[in-house]
Amino acid sequence: MNSYFVTATGTDTGKTFCTTGLLRANPSLKAIKPLLSGYSLGQEAASDSGQLLAAMGKTVTPEAIAAITPWRYRAPLSPDMAAAREGQNISYNDLLAFCRAELAKGPTLIEGAGGAAVPLTQTKMTADWIADLGLPVLLVTGSYLGSISHCITTATFLLNRNIPIHAILLNQSPNAPVPEAETKAALERYLPCRIFPISRDAAAEDFKGLAL
Repeated sequence: MNSYFVTATGTDTGKTFCTTGLLRANPSLKAIKPLLSGYSLGQEAASDSGQLLAAMGKTVTPEAIAAITPWRYRAPLSPDMAAAREGQNISYNDLLAFCRAELAKGPTLIEGAGGAAVPLTQTKMTADWIADLGLPVLLVTGSYLGSISHCITTATFLLNRNIPIHAILLNQSPNAPVPEAETKAALERYLPCRIFPISRDAAAEDFKGLAL
């Protein structure tokens, strides 16, 4: 069992849905989401971090969320902008140190915030974070109109930075214009990556086919 960084072609593509599915299918895995924007006090259970804790069989409390998500911001913006709204800056070195400490404890899924090119600081973006941790990627994309272009663009961006893509998780979007099999076939013509369609009602057992 290895560790992976879960990133996406953009926001709201289903990173947390896929991460929780993988956690339930692989009980020896754990997950962290170091950065979270759009966090609301009193809504812990519904937050991405709360869902990760639940998938790991842990009680959702503010303390448990802080343990897997040290950087939490109210504004639903990119992490650098959300932090700035609260008069803060994200320490990139502290972010790396936190992740490395968690990785040292065992196989870990690190769920990013937004897409692969989301800014974290004035000079660093998610792709830098992934590269500096040296992790392979699980890239989550949707099947909405335009998703093929977004996925090819993001995957090429990562590969050109020598970031390995372990697999692309093709998460079914609401009102997808074509069946996922067609989107998968289109992506396979352009990308040298394994692609796994994920239905919107996928259960834990549906994630077991993705060998980690």
